[in-house]
Amino acid sequence: MVGYAPQATPSEAGRFARIGQWWRRALGSDGPERHTALLIGKSTLAATIAWVISSDLLNAQSPAFAPFSAVLIMQVTIYQSLVQSLRYVGAVAAGVAVQIALGFLVGPQVVTFALVALVALLIGRWSALGVQGGQVPTAAFFAFATYASATGLPEKISQLGQIVLLVLIGSVVALSVNLVVFPPMRFRSAEYSVRTLAHTLCELIGDLHPVLSAGELDEEHTQQWRTRAAQTGELIAQAQAGIRTAQESLYFNPRRLLRRHRRHTGFENYGAVLEALERALYQAASLTRSLDQWRDAETSYNYREFLERYGTFLAAIADNARLLSTLDEDHLATQAGELCRLADRAQRYRRQVAEQAESDGLPLADPTRPYGVLVVEATRLMEEFQHTSDVLRRYADT
Repeated sequence: MVGYAPQATPSEAGRFARIGQWWRRALGSDGPERHTALLIGKSTLAATIAWVISSDLLNAQSPAFAPFSAVLIMQVTIYQSLVQSLRYVGAVAAGVAVQIALGFLVGPQVVTFALVALVALLIGRWSALGVQGGQVPTAAFFAFATYASATGLPEKISQLGQIVLLVLIGSVVALSVNLVVFPPMRFRSAEYSVRTLAHTLCELIGDLHPVLSAGELDEEHTQQWRTRAAQTGELIAQAQAGIRTAQESLYFNPRRLLRRHRRHTGFENYGAVLEALERALYQAASLTRSLDQWRDAETSYNYREFLERYGTFLAAIADNARLLSTLDEDHLATQAGELCRLADRAQRYRRQVAEQAESDGLPLADPTRPYGVLVVEATRLMEEFQHTSDVLRRYADT
């Protein structure tokens, strides 16, 4: 009987294909996939080194504390690794100290455990410990178990001190590995942040301008736009975190001394662009609210040509946002020049919007009608994109 190899099902084949694509992206470009792979690899290396030290060299009773600490301290930037290691070691030391203070005074009783838990939980609320505050009661509970299982006073002191020592070893190993092995430079995070917000703005405005150019508005469209615009808060928060990560990746990083990284002394220009895009998104949200509140029965004025002009202006703004969504520092000089050209074109269309409103005699000063608000929103949107193009031009020229 001839054997045969089982064939992969379509779902398995698709899964293998996605895994292959993920690894190709990790190997081929400096993106999230490569960052994730490096973080996993460095965490594995740090945990292994910490285990060898704690288990083989020190012959510790609970060697897992060291690799656990190493993995916990391995962060996306050296700065975050340092900050979190200080907080983590402080939290563990506080938890062990609580056990030492109460355990030796009262003994390994249930009431002692309750007191240790109470005090440790209160200390864990201290804001200076940040996200590591939860490690205070965790360390205290481990310390209590170690204290209760030890037989004599010297052994109790030795085992409790060993917990702090192992945590220190794991933290130092993680910091060393993060500093020596491909120290993370995340200046591209600033680009990704700008790209994300620009892409979101481009998609939103890209859906707006065809409808306005056609001179037709309906409740379904305007409510959908308003809902989408109101859901950008999380994206803005993620983009802001990306800028912070890029800035933090410079701190204590030896790679910044390399010639190709010396120009990255800060990310104020990307921050300014990101802030402008945030304001532009808020302006777009205000614009969608104004459109959603448009009177269904507007018969007093002929606004069709005004909407067409407005749609043309928004199409020009969408072109600006589309270019920003492909921002690449390696081609920044060319992109900055193109962005300035697109901003000038959008500025012309913005003036045509105002001129058309005046030509049609639309009531710009009437707060019950949206015309004046729409003209103001167009001006503010244009200001943000003009500011963005100016910032990037200055940055490209430095």
